[in-house]
Amino acid sequence: MAVTTLDSYLDHTMSIAKDTRRHTPPVPRTEAHAAEQRNPGTPFDPAWIRLARVNRSAVERRAATLPRRRSVKKDWQAAWLLKAVSCLDLTSLSGNDTPGTIERLCAKARQPVRHDLLDALGVADRATHVAAVCVYHHFLSTAIEALRGTGIPVAAVSTGFPAGLGPFAQRVEEIRASVEGGAREIDIVITRSHVLTGNWQALFDEVKTFRDTSGPAHLKTILATGELGTLRNVAKASLVCMMAGADFIKTSTGKESVNATLPVGLVMARAIRQYHERTGSAVGLKPAGGIRQAKQALDWLLLIKDELGSRWLSPALFRFGASSLLADIERQLEHFVTGRYSAYFRHPMA
Repeated sequence: MAVTTLDSYLDHTMSIAKDTRRHTPPVPRTEAHAAEQRNPGTPFDPAWIRLARVNRSAVERRAATLPRRRSVKKDWQAAWLLKAVSCLDLTSLSGNDTPGTIERLCAKARQPVRHDLLDALGVADRATHVAAVCVYHHFLSTAIEALRGTGIPVAAVSTGFPAGLGPFAQRVEEIRASVEGGAREIDIVITRSHVLTGNWQALFDEVKTFRDTSGPAHLKTILATGELGTLRNVAKASLVCMMAGADFIKTSTGKESVNATLPVGLVMARAIRQYHERTGSAVGLKPAGGIRQAKQALDWLLLIKDELGSRWLSPALFRFGASSLLADIERQLEHFVTGRYSAYFRHPMA
């Protein structure tokens, strides 16, 4: 049994509910982390921010239609789910994390889908692993050692995650310490009050300092969209962070009462598209928090395909921040192979 090459499929058609049985699906190839030139940022442009508009009812209507307009089944669904695995930042950010917890997380990152399922899918000879592992700075060295030789980067949350309200110098030093400790990606949180009070210059200066401090490590800016009040604020904060040089904009810490939602994702994706059209720089998107089901992952991938195109369907420009999502993806792949749903305990830590 083989599953469809996602890239070939996306090039062929987006009418993915049509009769797929006409096509003989080839074996997928695992996509390497394609090199993308980093976003250098732009000078702060307050006029651009003032002009940002969001039609909330239109956004919510469009987001509501996404799960209904597209339906991914059988071989096609398995291919999309393997794509989702390759875009996953496998995350553990709990107060009760231990070195053993992180080592198990990294073992899962190295082998996210069981060998027997990969054999049945016909892709056992392809490298299958997640995009990155995301941990607190305290466990950075543990994760780096556990992933040595795999090429999987370690991301460290920083700047007083999740509230981001520590002294500014201390937040900057957190970034510096994580980069020096070997983190290849830094997930920072912005000061929400800058957004809520409309102090866009302060937000730009803050994120630019974080970007300069992160050096070679890619910077993901967490907007904590559930705490920004309006979708218009989400759009403005997205643009400001990209102007300041963010490599990714990320929805949430996962600790807010409302985390990644499709309307928020739609607003952020369109801000990314606008920024790319104006500057030529591609910025990534990372939804995080509350994405636990494989069906949700498919909805997000379809949103990205529709709004930004196939280029963004790669770990270089799209990530999921999640942990329990992987278990449900593995269950869905097992159902595809066997026709039966398994219990969660059949799958190692995810």
